Amino acid sequence: MEELLSQQDEPQLSPDAFKTVFRQHPAGVAVVALAHEGRPVGFTATSVISVSAAPPLLAFSLASTSSSWPAVSRASTLAVSFLADHQDDLSARFATSGIDRFAAGGWTALPSGEPVIDGAVSWVRARVLQRTPVGDSYLVSLRALQSGSDDASPLVYLDREYHRLAPLPPESAI
Repeated sequence: MEELLSQQDEPQLSPDAFKTVFRQHPAGVAVVALAHEGRPVGFTATSVISVSAAPPLLAFSLASTSSSWPAVSRASTLAVSFLADHQDDLSARFATSGIDRFAAGGWTALPSGEPVIDGAVSWVRARVLQRTPVGDSYLVSLRALQSGSDDASPLVYLDREYHRLAPLPPESAI
């Protein structure tokens, strides 16, 4: 990747300009969590994407400097919990460095060991397929193995703030 980038001579966005663009792009909020050396590890992610339905693949990016990267770099499976609109406190907790993000509870370990967030809109247990270095981050590709869901509305992140979606009108109003 670095070689390809060095061969290109056109101007590029500054990091600040790039961040400004993506601050205007709403994103769902998820917590990625795994069991590592007998302890839960997790972090907030707004970079989770659907890649393919057949086979069922998803991905997320994670900075190589993240405190969670060493655990993710060795994980074989993990869980992605898509947060509900009332879980902004959980999102903030899992985005905070230097604390035990699991100490306050609000999660349950699956029988296979991966932590999922209680009350999340949905969750996916997945197998790590690939960790691809891209820039100063890794793109982590996953194959979905199991899922669960709850009847809740999603939490959305836009311009460094949490947002809730308005309820959909009844079908007769559409």
